[in-house]
Amino acid sequence: MIDGTNLNGTEAKTDDMLQYEYAREALKRGLAYEEELGENPFKFGMIGSTDAHGGLASTEENNWFGKANIVEPSPERWKDVLIKSPVDDSLSISALNLNASGLAAVWARENTREAIWDAFKRREVYATSGTRIRVRVFGGFDFTEDDLYKSNLAEHAYELGVPMGGDLSEAPAGKSPGFLVRALRDPDGANLDRIQVIKGWLDAEGKTQERIYDIAVSGDRTVNNQGRAEEPVGNTVDVDDASYDNSIGSATLGAYWEDPDFDPDRRAFYYVRVIEIPTPTFLAYDRKFYGLKDEMPEDATYVSQERAITSPIWYTP
Repeated sequence: MIDGTNLNGTEAKTDDMLQYEYAREALKRGLAYEEELGENPFKFGMIGSTDAHGGLASTEENNWFGKANIVEPSPERWKDVLIKSPVDDSLSISALNLNASGLAAVWARENTREAIWDAFKRREVYATSGTRIRVRVFGGFDFTEDDLYKSNLAEHAYELGVPMGGDLSEAPAGKSPGFLVRALRDPDGANLDRIQVIKGWLDAEGKTQERIYDIAVSGDRTVNNQGRAEEPVGNTVDVDDASYDNSIGSATLGAYWEDPDFDPDRRAFYYVRVIEIPTPTFLAYDRKFYGLKDEMPEDATYVSQERAITSPIWYTP
């Protein structure tokens, strides 16, 4: 949520800064560098981290001990300034700009240092905003929708395709890459809103492009011909009570998706984002626990949607 200023608070955020600050922009720039130089320096996987400096690496919004001891739980922490601007107080980064921290998820073959290291090396990892969503992604040219329902999906998918972090190349004539995606909610958390595929590619003029596709949505919502669900999932959050319920969303979501605009001659990447239904932020929990309804600002962020973001699968002609 730190998005209104540069990191040291000396300058308000401008659009030209964004290309240097987000993973998606780096992934897109990597495609352009590879086209020009023959190598992609930004072929990385996605992980999340707590970035905690107080020795308590908590990641849950209802049990967050902050990024440093100055923002540990207290009735006053919503006023705390994490990074004070030397030029303008409105550019300072405060507790009001924060959410609880992230997690690194790893698909390792066994719980050993060697297996976990190998998973990181092959980029079969994903990031979450702190929730314990489980998500698997496989890409290939020989999958079908029926594969999504196989009891041995992972074993079958490893044989016919590649997992998150992998590479596809030289598409067979007339075929587009297909993706198998399964997601399961945090067992102690919120239901799922939707699964999205984020595609980035290099067009015929050498310019980077991007597009988001909703490939699975909860409830009876539908996806339009532009690949998006226009209706939101809803919101059950009671800010005053710092609570929500799972009467909306789905415990599991899955999808088989083929790229409808695939060009076998253009470099591309695909990664998956899984989004939960709205839930309270740590500010809402603090507000209730310490009885701060009349003290904390009305426009503070009391509701957010936690998520998981997978490593990409790259396509190279």
